[in-house]
Amino acid sequence: RLRDTMTVSRPVLAGAACLLLAISVLPLAQAFYLPGVAPRTFKDGESVNMKVQTLVSTETPLQFDYYQLPFCKPKKVHDLPENLGEALAGEKAHTSAFKALMKVDEYCKTLCRMKYTPQQMEEFQDFAILEYRVNMRLDNLPISEMASYALEAKPDKKIEIYNLGYPIGGKLAEEGSKKETDSYVLNNHLRFKIKYHPVDNSDVTGMTEEGEEGNYIVGFTVIPLSIKHTYYGKWNQTAVPYVKLSTCTQPPTGHFERHQPQVIDPAEGGEVVWTYDITWEMSEVKWASRWDVYLQMTDDNIHWFSIVNSLVILTFLTGIVGLIMTRILRKDFARYNEVALSEEDRAEQNREMREETGWKLVYGDVFRAPPMARVLAVYVGTGLQLSVMTVLTLVFATLGFLSPSNRGALLSSVLVFFVLMGLPAGYTSARLAKFFKDENPYRTALLTGTLFPGVCFAVFFWVNIVAWSKQSSSAVPFGTLVVLCLLWFCVSLPLIFFGAFLGYKKETMAVPVQTNPIPRQIPQQIWYLQLPSSLIIGGLLSFGAVFVEMFFILSSIWQHRFYYMFGFLGLVVGILIITVVEITIVLAYLHLCAEDYRWWWRSFMTAGSVAFYAFMYGTYHYWARSNPAMAFDALAASIYFGYMGIISYAIFVLCGFCGFVATFAFTRKIYGSIKID
Repeated sequence: RLRDTMTVSRPVLAGAACLLLAISVLPLAQAFYLPGVAPRTFKDGESVNMKVQTLVSTETPLQFDYYQLPFCKPKKVHDLPENLGEALAGEKAHTSAFKALMKVDEYCKTLCRMKYTPQQMEEFQDFAILEYRVNMRLDNLPISEMASYALEAKPDKKIEIYNLGYPIGGKLAEEGSKKETDSYVLNNHLRFKIKYHPVDNSDVTGMTEEGEEGNYIVGFTVIPLSIKHTYYGKWNQTAVPYVKLSTCTQPPTGHFERHQPQVIDPAEGGEVVWTYDITWEMSEVKWASRWDVYLQMTDDNIHWFSIVNSLVILTFLTGIVGLIMTRILRKDFARYNEVALSEEDRAEQNREMREETGWKLVYGDVFRAPPMARVLAVYVGTGLQLSVMTVLTLVFATLGFLSPSNRGALLSSVLVFFVLMGLPAGYTSARLAKFFKDENPYRTALLTGTLFPGVCFAVFFWVNIVAWSKQSSSAVPFGTLVVLCLLWFCVSLPLIFFGAFLGYKKETMAVPVQTNPIPRQIPQQIWYLQLPSSLIIGGLLSFGAVFVEMFFILSSIWQHRFYYMFGFLGLVVGILIITVVEITIVLAYLHLCAEDYRWWWRSFMTAGSVAFYAFMYGTYHYWARSNPAMAFDALAASIYFGYMGIISYAIFVLCGFCGFVATFAFTRKIYGSIKID
């Protein structure tokens, strides 16, 4: 029987063996760096290129391209190449007009002078009101504003935190102002601080040649300022970028004369002079540690509290399951198998047998095929596909292969793992469909390859149309959509059909009891054993084990911060799966005791109901975080809830698979342990 168990299929074991082999040879390999994240040295005076990316806000899910606003442009804007993950995330990068030379400090450099119409100024103001921030990068490091603070428990130890990007503008603080409308300023002067570390062979072993000279860039921060620049006489375009401005001290030293802020005037428009400073600072931070400031955890105590809270729930449920298995079931097995110590006990058991009710009476119906059995088989196969994808992604992320420094790697890996796991998905769906006496393997395989991906692609395509209509940079290019379709139809679908072919060649899974030809009548169920109550109870307890970690994940996405606590996430996912499994087993046992043998879909839906709570929590997070002016924007909301719906749908299928498989194994175990005449 163990050989027939659907959860231990050969394709999954083969994939696991390959993964273990790859991990085992890692210690034998020399140090290496992933493509795109290898260190690069810059010689003194060498030009370094600053790249501009997107405009993002914590007030709305809409993001835009940098050149969506009329910023200064170079003579020719070059779009930089991007991988699949970057394209899906909308992280488009372009060349910029900012120029810097290695270890050369420069102050009050002129970027350009722009004359804006009232409409353009109003556009700047709208972005400032919604607190949009500009994302840039240098040598693959994201630009950030840094701030230091001290913990209450350790006042002597200061911790640096970062805010990605810099604000386009902000509200003007005017003392004693009685204006009915707020005024906003434009951050038209940027003071860049670039930290560098001289080449040290101990920094990146094996990647630098002996005696190589140069510097590594290890930090990229900015201080945005609003300055209404003035200049002497007429504007001299040929003097850019060294135009003499009367608001800057001459020669430029990084200080300014008395000046006014650059107020945004949406009524009249106006002229804006864009300037910047470049300062270099030597740092003791080595190249290998330059991402530490972005990835450090300042709230690990909260994560440990979340895990302890989840373990308390898990221990409680484990106690209930243990009670069922060790006390109730053992007593039932002994009675049903006529294990008695005396004639008196045997007579008592025979009397109880005549009045027997409960899960043992439905042995002839417990393995009866449910309604829409083919769809259930499809979802179980897809659930296995998502489960293996999740495990592989967490393993590689925990090992450091999916670091944020390797941009787009996380999303790309999720897609690749999902596509390659089509083989075990098709195999599992076919095994279960054959058990349900479905003799059409091709239809089951086709549904496995199209039902879940098709729903996700339809929602994704709708979200993409909305992003296109809003001219958002999160809109995926047509070429990327073609690549996704090729991965779907040319890789994933063939693997699913091949897996289904292997699954249908196997013998039908064996179960310990035969199914009666006539279904048994199901008695009226108590209200708390009906399906809605099961979904509410099952989902609520499971969500209680993960809601704290979900808060951090949603906050990282919403606030555009890096999430790199995959160790904590792996623990929480493991606790969630065990919690889901135990809740589903307990509820399935209670339903069987009430002579309700319809456990197939009930176990899947009870385990997957945690997704409903996840979606509702995401809804609360949206209304709590978004700007009131954008909360009721149907297009902006559709983007957020579209992606949230895809995530919740995946959680439903993944957790439903885990609960179903556990209940299937539990049911086979208890009915295989009794004697049936």
